[in-house]
Amino acid sequence: METETKRHKGEGHRKRLRERFLASGLSGFQDYEVLELLLSLNTPRKDTKQAAKDLIETFGSLHRVLEASTRDLCRIKGVGPANSFGIHLIKAAADRYLETRLIDRDVVSDPDSLMAFLNQAIGYKSREHFMGIFLDAKNRVIACEVLFTGSLTASAVYPREVIVRALDHRAAALIFAHNHPSGDIEPSAQDVRITRTLTFALKFAGINVHDHVITGSNGYYSFAGQGQMAAFNREFDQLNE
Repeated sequence: METETKRHKGEGHRKRLRERFLASGLSGFQDYEVLELLLSLNTPRKDTKQAAKDLIETFGSLHRVLEASTRDLCRIKGVGPANSFGIHLIKAAADRYLETRLIDRDVVSDPDSLMAFLNQAIGYKSREHFMGIFLDAKNRVIACEVLFTGSLTASAVYPREVIVRALDHRAAALIFAHNHPSGDIEPSAQDVRITRTLTFALKFAGINVHDHVITGSNGYYSFAGQGQMAAFNREFDQLNE
């Protein structure tokens, strides 16, 4: 009888959460309530409130939960493979939504939309992801691709592969981006060397590099914003006079 009463209370609570969402979206929802609602889709007859709270407590934030692996998610009591699949599907759908909104958009004139996408797509990854945003002659986005993963080193980034992808997309220009899992957005000496190398290699192929953005939990760093892209371009021109 007690179990039956708890089940009815849980169903009533889920119904109220769904009604709140239908009335005003996620406005006013706490992060654990967002997860509670999401978990309820694959756990129809059990209370998911405690599991949602445990997820936030374990991983620290909603975005960390969305980035967590299936193995780590399933360590939480009340979270199974079906719940993990739902969480990862929502994250992937959000990434795809922001990416498709970028297509045909001039991100040089509208950098905020690009930063929102990068923050969502790679800003909180636990490993480094090096991404290329391919642009046409009017700086409109053609495609976004993760080109490399893992530590960003000269041995891991191949200019030839980047050029091939740019030519495949018929890109006139590129913006590079990668994340720093530590949250520290200051570029390393290796970041600077790789940016210079890629800029020079692509210029030989007639393709401009507009920027290299480093994103992390502390914000973002723009090579162009700091004048470094202009300096690389001047150096290239001087060396090839």
